[in-house]
Amino acid sequence: MRRNILVTAALVPALLWTVPASAEPLIYGLQVEQAERRFDDGSDLYAWDFDALVGTDELKVVWRSEAEYLTEGKQFETLENQLRLQKPISTFFDAVVGVRLDTPRGEDRAYGVVGVKGLAPQWFEIDADLYVGETSFVRIEAEYEGLITNRIILTPSVELDTPLGDDAELGVGAFAPKLELGARLSYDLLDRAVSPYIGAHYERRFGETADLARAEGEARDNLFFVVGTKMLF
Repeated sequence: MRRNILVTAALVPALLWTVPASAEPLIYGLQVEQAERRFDDGSDLYAWDFDALVGTDELKVVWRSEAEYLTEGKQFETLENQLRLQKPISTFFDAVVGVRLDTPRGEDRAYGVVGVKGLAPQWFEIDADLYVGETSFVRIEAEYEGLITNRIILTPSVELDTPLGDDAELGVGAFAPKLELGARLSYDLLDRAVSPYIGAHYERRFGETADLARAEGEARDNLFFVVGTKMLF
């Protein structure tokens, strides 16, 4: 099944790629939203979240990577890599298709991805994705950059993962979500290229997902103090 998912998900981007290219200039860049250490009582970890892209305004290829690495156990708690294509469908939103491969501790997982990404009213950045695989799930992310001064920015964020089926190996139960809330205060040290920050990150599991975490000796929720930096090139 995993092979079929990967083949199907790979064909859709390939078909989109055949759309005649415009005269738009080639653009590329790296946007690191999070490169940080999270501090907790005995469960510190490193985390990253970045997009690397190349393409045009009409079609972009994006490599998205997110991970959490446990400092004590010296292993990945989560490790996600996605290859996505983004194509505008309105003034402020892109359609997204692609593939995702998770290779943390335990069983690997492969998914096809469809979703939208863009700016909602009041300039909230929104990502809403459906991941189709052995255990499909929906992820919705929202983030807002609030200017305190021209250089100091407060960025609240929320992420909700909702599994659509049971997967005990991954520690998730059907329709029992995981919620992540963040607030990061950054300072634009070199324009927007390097912006170190401090902040807080909170995670909470619900329902059967929380029960499975407790069975593994993990807490239902965690609150971290974070130190890190944003980067934009």
